[in-house]
Amino acid sequence: MSTQPGLTFTKPGFLSLLQDGGRRGVMHLGLATGGAMDRNAWAWANRLLDNPFGTPALEITFGGVEFTTTLDTQIAITGAEVQCRVNGESRPLWSVINIQAGDRIAVSAPRVGIRSYLAVLGGFQVAPGLGDSCATFTREGLGGLNQDGRPLQEGDHLPCHAGSARVLNRKVSERWRPDYKEELVLSVIPCAQVDRFPASVLDTFFNNPYTLTRQTDRMGARLKGPALEPLGERLISEGTSLGAIQVPADGQPIVLLNDRQTIGGYPKLGAVTPRSLDALAQRTPGTTLRFRPVTLHEAQIEERQFLSFFTATGSQR
Repeated sequence: MSTQPGLTFTKPGFLSLLQDGGRRGVMHLGLATGGAMDRNAWAWANRLLDNPFGTPALEITFGGVEFTTTLDTQIAITGAEVQCRVNGESRPLWSVINIQAGDRIAVSAPRVGIRSYLAVLGGFQVAPGLGDSCATFTREGLGGLNQDGRPLQEGDHLPCHAGSARVLNRKVSERWRPDYKEELVLSVIPCAQVDRFPASVLDTFFNNPYTLTRQTDRMGARLKGPALEPLGERLISEGTSLGAIQVPADGQPIVLLNDRQTIGGYPKLGAVTPRSLDALAQRTPGTTLRFRPVTLHEAQIEERQFLSFFTATGSQR
């Protein structure tokens, strides 16, 4: 076991992955960006602790995590509605939590949402790998604690920075906390291939509900609803983007996500915007959702506002 102070996990949960902002400049190698599925919740966890944007946090899927700390530090847990207990006593989410060496922390299964984000003051001290990132990419054996793509295991010890200056006890106001129970309407930027979809098909897509299926993971979200039939032959395989909506032969759309394949030959109707992807990342199979078209300009403004806030230093909302 590492002698460096940190968090030791006695229960790693169903799927717990170290994630940062993702790896850049590697798609030509056949590798997707990866990174946190819900960037909003991940960014807030780090922001509460004054960690720089991009700092690794632990993405906990379906909760069930327990760990002890070997140092006095501060943590924040955001995202899915779980219970956080320190030595059996409840602690608030979306807030700075003070912990001391020897404390036992437990994160329950979520009541609402799927993914929680655990950040620690100063960030986890894990060396970056390919693409200057430690984002865990299990399928490709990249990232994580030992840069082998392995999810967190029982007994794993995540080193932490012991000398970071403590921050004020603060929380994210209710105004800025997402509601994972509200109706899910995903914003879509129509792409260049939208011409392959007749007006009647687009009308079907934007005016009917779709259901999130169990065939959904970090690679993509498979939907079930009215089938879509594009025009023309299958395309020559080309690069894919995060959030791209591809329509395979069965007509059921698939939203491509963080660990997607980097090339594909199915027609793409458009791309789901980053903030809508954050909301999608917290929905369980069986969720009903709808789509609405937005312009590229609208999506760019939204993303610039997000980055402007979370990459700024100083004041908290």
